[in-house]
Amino acid sequence: MKDSDPFTLALSALGWILSDENHADRFLALTGVSPDELRARLNEESVLVAVLDFVLAHEPDTIACAQALNIEPQVLVAAQAQLADRGRHGMDADWGA
Repeated sequence: MKDSDPFTLALSALGWILSDENHADRFLALTGVSPDELRARLNEESVLVAVLDFVLAHEPDTIACAQALNIEPQVLVAAQAQLADRGRHGMDADWGA
């Protein structure tokens, strides 16, 4: 993946999470949302930050996700920081893991 747009990276990371039943179940349990709510809120920065927070919280997941997306782990860190910074400037409400 060559695109470093934080929205695209977060959505790709979510795809990686959801491709594994254990990751998907853990993500949904930690965030407390239903799959329907997740789908409805995919365009919100706070949701995308929660996705990246989840991936970055466990180094083996960070590495595996980065490898699956063909990027360096630091790209995920930068995307999370960009989205979190946008959220701190009032772009949408808090939500997440």
